[in-house]
Amino acid sequence: MTTRPHYSCALAPTAEVVDTARFAERLGYRRVWLFDSPALHGDLWVALARIASGTDRIGLATGVAVPDLRHPMVTASAIGSVHELAPGRLIVAVGTGYTARHALGQQPVPWADTVRYVRQVRALLDGEVVEIDGRPCQLMHLPGFAPPRPMEVPLWVAASGPKGFAAARELDAPGVVMTSVPADGDHGWAQCAVLRFGTVLRPGEDHTSRRVIEAAGPGYASIVHAVWQKAGAAVDAMPGGRAWRTSLEAERPERERHLIAHQGHLSRLTDRDRDVVTAAGLAALEPGWTGDAASIAARFDEAGAAGVTEVVYVPAGPDIPGELRAFAEAARSSFR
Repeated sequence: MTTRPHYSCALAPTAEVVDTARFAERLGYRRVWLFDSPALHGDLWVALARIASGTDRIGLATGVAVPDLRHPMVTASAIGSVHELAPGRLIVAVGTGYTARHALGQQPVPWADTVRYVRQVRALLDGEVVEIDGRPCQLMHLPGFAPPRPMEVPLWVAASGPKGFAAARELDAPGVVMTSVPADGDHGWAQCAVLRFGTVLRPGEDHTSRRVIEAAGPGYASIVHAVWQKAGAAVDAMPGGRAWRTSLEAERPERERHLIAHQGHLSRLTDRDRDVVTAAGLAALEPGWTGDAASIAARFDEAGAAGVTEVVYVPAGPDIPGELRAFAEAARSSFR
């Protein structure tokens, strides 16, 4: 018998994130994942600590923490602080930082460096002495200054593609987070979370509805961003892509375009992104989970059959509570 996945949500660290997390907790969301893109949002660890103090039971997760943004000791100490506030509620997923790094004008962290980083953080949490930057390091907190070691906080991997899966296996990660439902043979982990954007359609709505554009559009826009980031003018082949790129190039010189290309990533539409989403028409809804409640419930069944244990919904647009409520109702209907 297929086990249906739990439903969780991914949020940007904002001033309202604690209230949103409390609302998600009341709606039965299993976990709240937070983005780690300092150029685009507030600080991941400050927000997680606030949520840990402001909620009772909802799980907490990094979605996902990025090596090179922080020294391994800083990450290990931050993990300890949140773990102390919410024992047993935190998981830490680590990835190469595609958007976070590109927003800084840098390439994602190489997988070899990511694996080394995870191992260093794991060793620190276990109370071991680990070499970092050529010198031995260890969490040295006296009693009362941090939780005792070892800290049993799971370290997951954001795996995408053969290199990511190989890294997760090399690390013997207890769980992975992906951006699409895995194909047969693409995973073998007991815990597998999948990030999904989109919106639950109301009666009479379609791709031309303003609310749908604002709620589902940021997910499609993130694909436009990625195509431009990887291949520049290749974005011209997408509906409205040439106009999108022309606008980008007119606003900033070449060396500064990364500073505006990813604005609103998975959260809000800029005027430029809204135009490209509108130009895409119905195609803008296809990459995500957009449909009526029954279709969302069916997707939960499909994900469960593929071995997904947790669907992480990424709500977007001006009404995040409304998006969370509608998705939770659709998710719960899959259990009836």
